[in-house]
Amino acid sequence: MNIIYINPDEMRADVVGCYGHPLAQTPHIDRLAAEGVRFQQAHVQHTVCTPSRCSFMTGLYPHNRGHRTLWHPLQQDEPNTMQYLKQGGYEVPWIGKNDCLAPDAFDQAVTQVYPVSGGGTSKPVFEKGEPGCYSFLNGPMDGPPRDTYCYDRAIEWLKSRKASDSPFFLFLATSFPHPIYHAPQPWYDRYDPEDLPPLRPTNLPDKPDFHHLIRQYRQLDQVDESVFRKIRAVYLGMVSYVDHLVGRLLETLDETGLADDTAIIFFSDHGDWAGDYGLVEKWPSGLDDCLTRIPLIIRTPGGTSGHVVEEPVECFDIMPTTLELAGIEVRHTHFGRSLVPQIHGTPGDPERAVFAEGGYDTHEPHCFEGKADDGVCGDPNSIYYPKGMQQQDHPESVCRSAMIRTATHKLIRRSSGRHELYDMQGDTDELNNIYNQSAVRDIQHTLEQRLLDWYLHTSDVVPWAPDPRGFPTSAFP
Repeated sequence: MNIIYINPDEMRADVVGCYGHPLAQTPHIDRLAAEGVRFQQAHVQHTVCTPSRCSFMTGLYPHNRGHRTLWHPLQQDEPNTMQYLKQGGYEVPWIGKNDCLAPDAFDQAVTQVYPVSGGGTSKPVFEKGEPGCYSFLNGPMDGPPRDTYCYDRAIEWLKSRKASDSPFFLFLATSFPHPIYHAPQPWYDRYDPEDLPPLRPTNLPDKPDFHHLIRQYRQLDQVDESVFRKIRAVYLGMVSYVDHLVGRLLETLDETGLADDTAIIFFSDHGDWAGDYGLVEKWPSGLDDCLTRIPLIIRTPGGTSGHVVEEPVECFDIMPTTLELAGIEVRHTHFGRSLVPQIHGTPGDPERAVFAEGGYDTHEPHCFEGKADDGVCGDPNSIYYPKGMQQQDHPESVCRSAMIRTATHKLIRRSSGRHELYDMQGDTDELNNIYNQSAVRDIQHTLEQRLLDWYLHTSDVVPWAPDPRGFPTSAFP
């Protein structure tokens, strides 16, 4: 069976039509869901690109091997999905962005890397120094984004396939709808900001300190709500542009006959505030549902059509799922669960809890963004500069954080600052933090115990390989 990962960056679940957005124009993604299985509550293990990708390629949590920063990708000695597949005889072409493998890890995991350059540009809506200049909002693009050329390359590669070729795993890792918030026309103005549902409100009580610090450092506290509504409208336009590209890929699979023996796994690495709470982008210790909850859709030959899994699953479940579809045995300790039963129509586990984590501790200054040698957040001319300065000035605002989320509640514990607890049935927008309220004391205690048990069970992983020193047991008393 061939396998394709369609992996748009920073796409939250609730902006896709089949996930319930009343205005989203995503017919091709919706088609995938109608022909496959949609996971209604899929959550990532980290809300930053590199840590999340390390998790979904290994089935490990970020804390297992310290993959908690942008600068610590997978090393060549770390088992991952692509490495298994290449060793199992698959062609493994990679098209798009990285944020996953260290340079010396490619040879063992990838057969071809197709670099893609070019793409349209856009201009900021606000000048430097104006409130809004750090909002990531730009005007329309003057040409197609680079993602278009990634899909062009993928389509060209698929059309070149011969019946005698080995099975393939195509990792199509693209950038939209990651900020900057921009798109070519007509997608840029496809959605009228005034028609959109209300955003989650700003300045809610009992939210973590980083909410108001982000607004302060980015000068978002001086920006009118109309700007945030335009951000959401453009973000939706970017999602619709991704859908347009997905449609081209599906058409190619149909035309070439590859659809009959190719599994498609459509998912993102994390979400985006996109104006909610008066915020943009994401934060390393932000664990709101709009950051952790992603679309996850799996369409496989012989799989069930139109099935919806309501129960929680974790993004890194795709690692054992992919390898089971490929008939390859996993040979390292991991914590993912294969979703193959759900692909064939069974429900999920209603008692399952999902987990995510993030942030850094003050004893690890090398992890924080905004260092002098950080070429992005440490650059005063970068749009990310306020983000880096906040982390340097207020390291406690990006403290270690961990989330447990069940079908009914979410608990977030932090090493500094405010803890959070939400009723995810009655308060889906996470507006009312009920941590330490007497009415939910038993629920809170149970979740805290489960979170502690999770850390005990997943605190580390022991390699399966023999001791490289080759010491026999008899060498020790």
